[in-house]
Amino acid sequence: MRIGQGYDVHRFGEGDHLVLGGVKIPYHQGFVAHSDGDVLIHALCDALLGAAALGDIGRHFPDSDDSYKDIDSRKLLRRVRDLLSREGWEMGNADLTIVAQAPRMRAHIPAMVANLCCDLKCETAQVNIKATTTEGLGFAGRGEGIACYATVLIRSR
Repeated sequence: MRIGQGYDVHRFGEGDHLVLGGVKIPYHQGFVAHSDGDVLIHALCDALLGAAALGDIGRHFPDSDDSYKDIDSRKLLRRVRDLLSREGWEMGNADLTIVAQAPRMRAHIPAMVANLCCDLKCETAQVNIKATTTEGLGFAGRGEGIACYATVLIRSR
């Protein structure tokens, strides 16, 4: 077994929605990003890649490559899952934390879990997503962006 951790952050910019965990969330701003800006999936990809000692999301899907411009991050997660599988690994569980002052996440979390489980080919009990605010502190508290943390356990197949 191995443990991996991941972190990602994107600042807000123009837009009318956010994408987190593959869920389109109506909001008065969007993410400034090369891809769809899904910080939850990006942190998860980094955690999985790190646990398997396979680098990070930027190594596999660089923002200097236009083929990843505006890409759906769920496609990246499925590619990471396939890469780990080829290396003999499978995910044991993932624990993810969304750090955002707004918008509220609670109503969207079940759909996020369903998306991740579908893409990772795992059971609902293997994925936990929670959200927290920073009580108005830091960039997230000032409403400048959203961060996500991911911790995963992988095991050999």
